[in-house]
Amino acid sequence: MATSNDIKNGAVLKLEGQLWNTIDFQHVKPGKGGAFIRTKLKNITSGKVVDKTFNAGAKVEFATVDRSDYQYLYQNGEDYVFMDLRDYDQITVPAAVVGEAANFLLESQEVTIAMNEGTPLYLEMPPSVVLEITQTDPGLQGDRSKAGTKPATLETGHEIQVPLFVEQGTKVKVNTSTSEYLGRVTD
Repeated sequence: MATSNDIKNGAVLKLEGQLWNTIDFQHVKPGKGGAFIRTKLKNITSGKVVDKTFNAGAKVEFATVDRSDYQYLYQNGEDYVFMDLRDYDQITVPAAVVGEAANFLLESQEVTIAMNEGTPLYLEMPPSVVLEITQTDPGLQGDRSKAGTKPATLETGHEIQVPLFVEQGTKVKVNTSTSEYLGRVTD
């Protein structure tokens, strides 16, 4: 058992039988009273985000989380199959664990998978990926009703908003956490 003073961003805590990922933490030392740690925690299984405060030095249980690099191979029904880049073992990850990352997965793409006791917890995608636009309507130069953007479908099937000048077949850089268009990519 460790203490609340050891909490850092990315640390996984075991609270009430569930695993919580530390999104943000802050050590607070008020002028009066004892110090405490204010945290923002995300439930790994449900995705629920809560604020929790710990007294400084309080006992907390950390979960052992191993992060390894994997390569995405293919989708098998509802599940996704990945290959460990160290020993080439294949693992199957349920769609619920993959979550929103599925919007940006292409075959042979490398991701980091966090595991606890052999069970995949979540995927860590790179901050941005390069994908091709497979379908978008031509942008009308005079149309400013949508702040100069239009919908576009990526090669993964995910839809994002792009500027009017982006055409079908263009490779674009996309933020994996917000689905935001970051720019065109030239080969």
